[in-house]
Amino acid sequence: MHGTHNAQLAERPAETITRSQTLLFAASVGIIVTNLFAPQTLVGLIGPSLGAAASESGLVSMATLLGYAAGLFFLVPLSDLVENRVLVLRMLGVAALAAAIASFAPSATSLLAVLFVLGAACSCIQVLVPVAASMAPPGQDGRVIGDVMSGLMIGILLSRPLASLAADAFGWRAFYGISAAALALLAILLGLALPRRRPLAHTSYAALIASLLELLRLEPVLRRRALTASLAMAAFSVFWTAVALRLAAAPFHLGQKGIALFALAGAGGAAVTPLFGRAGDRGFTRPATVLCHLGLIAALGLAAWAGAATGGDSRPPLLLMGASAVLLDIGVTGDQTLGRRAVNLLQPKARGRLNGLFVGIFFIGGAVGSLLAGVTWAWGGWNAVCTAGAVFGVAALVVDWVG
Repeated sequence: MHGTHNAQLAERPAETITRSQTLLFAASVGIIVTNLFAPQTLVGLIGPSLGAAASESGLVSMATLLGYAAGLFFLVPLSDLVENRVLVLRMLGVAALAAAIASFAPSATSLLAVLFVLGAACSCIQVLVPVAASMAPPGQDGRVIGDVMSGLMIGILLSRPLASLAADAFGWRAFYGISAAALALLAILLGLALPRRRPLAHTSYAALIASLLELLRLEPVLRRRALTASLAMAAFSVFWTAVALRLAAAPFHLGQKGIALFALAGAGGAAVTPLFGRAGDRGFTRPATVLCHLGLIAALGLAAWAGAATGGDSRPPLLLMGASAVLLDIGVTGDQTLGRRAVNLLQPKARGRLNGLFVGIFFIGGAVGSLLAGVTWAWGGWNAVCTAGAVFGVAALVVDWVG
């Protein structure tokens, strides 16, 4: 009788999401995600302070993204098994503790380990997004996901300038101290306001994890969307991990404050996120996706052109570099929003696992891009970085054509 009662609770329709709840979800994911991308702008400070070589600097950014991918594969599926509010609060507690420890890490090895844990705990983002999607009115999944994703992308794009400003004023360790406090405060706020969501699955954790491969095998839409998202994310990470190194050199000679202001330029790309969600709702998923990938390739070509400048007035090439950053972020944001919408429409009972697979795969792409940024920069400079990013964009277009 008790089991039947629980099943009825699980099947009861979720309340329709309100505007204030949408804003809460968007702000929450934006705050949490800053921890994943801040290292991209701090590598120039963290590496030398801990004795890491230039070719190894990408490891700092890669550690957090790999941890996030691991959390998506092994922690986010729990959202189909464990009450979601409790799961989010526990993961936020771990994230706050890891960020606090990172601010005191004595060596590169210890920092990489802590950042891996921090990234894994930050995967609670992908527990929050399916909760929001499950509360969307019928036919408006894309709108709600786009609105929440706008918070996520604003967090991604603001993470770099915020980290640069904190590092410029107080050193790179200060960013993680501030982040620990912000995560702890967010846990308190979500504990008071987050609605409860009972999962629909009734199985063991081992069976849940084992079902991931089966879901990947059965859902071609998931495979295709996750692959293009991973390629786009690789291009995104290659650019944003290395651009701080390029902007610090001639003719730009930007310091941490200048790099922070540049990173703000990319935040404009987040404004179009809801538009892609609405395009998906209206049946324009495929042409919008192709447009995103063409924009990504164009952005990297523009970045290579801007980065070729070596002297003279630095303002025109800096403006071109800023335009390339906005265009790149629009392309990547659009691809992810359209992909997430498509994946959320597949199997409501497996929504947590589907999101975990989708985002986990594309963050593996992001980790690969971060690693390649350091390698390509050391090998061939900015042109090699842009070429690597453009290759990922072309590969995404090939997947579009095959699909």
